[in-house]
Amino acid sequence: MDLNTIQSVLLPRTRAELPAWAADTAVLGGGTWLFSEPQPDLHRLVDLAALGWANLVVDAEGLHIAGTCGIAALSRFVPPPGWRSADLIGRCCEALLGSFKVWNAATVGGNICLALPAGPMTALAAALGGIATLWCPDGSERHLPVVDLVRGDRRTALAEGEILRSVLLPLAALQDRSAFRQMSLTPLGRSGILLIGTRDCAGGFALTLTAATTRPIRLAFAAPPSQATLAARIDTAVSGPGLWHDDMHGDPAWRRHISLLFAEEIRQELVGP
Repeated sequence: MDLNTIQSVLLPRTRAELPAWAADTAVLGGGTWLFSEPQPDLHRLVDLAALGWANLVVDAEGLHIAGTCGIAALSRFVPPPGWRSADLIGRCCEALLGSFKVWNAATVGGNICLALPAGPMTALAAALGGIATLWCPDGSERHLPVVDLVRGDRRTALAEGEILRSVLLPLAALQDRSAFRQMSLTPLGRSGILLIGTRDCAGGFALTLTAATTRPIRLAFAAPPSQATLAARIDTAVSGPGLWHDDMHGDPAWRRHISLLFAEEIRQELVGP
């Protein structure tokens, strides 16, 4: 869709060239959502791709994913040996519902910052303890767990003018065992439920719920819980009003029912050797 209210597109090459925040300005990553509907209040775009960030960097901390990294580029990542949870990367990329054009243009940062409950990059980062690095308008930066960055359906903890610079997936989390479950109401539909479980080398167990809930819910246990304990913890964590998501892709009762079934499957899969 053409955005006929846009008067200028800025191409900053350095952080110093980023403009001051204004209500009529939006940052542009892949633009797959931005160009999908009219944006009558916008008059200026800031194209983050011009900053030239490296898509993926592997170091002693883990995997650093640039906010501008395309989901297609992330899906082609070949992990080092021993990253047992790295298969989640491909599975979460494939959970993105979209055309060939969307698949090749959408970015990791855009998917997280849009904060849709079904955002698979949110699921990946939340499940693996991802830490977001945010650029603040005053030139500083702050770090926030992705599970806390996404606060609800289309709601984030981003302050005005903040930019998602990168997401770190910690090395320890990438070395954990993991299990993945996802379901949609239709074969090619948006995720209605997406659950990821992990178990670390010390025996700790964690379960992350997304798509079924309006924000990511991560439940951590020092040791694998019983079926009853896990189910009770889920019901307690998602007891707040509106936490079970309700839209055309699934009602709350269905999402809770399937989430409990998938949670038990994940628990059994990760309890074994």
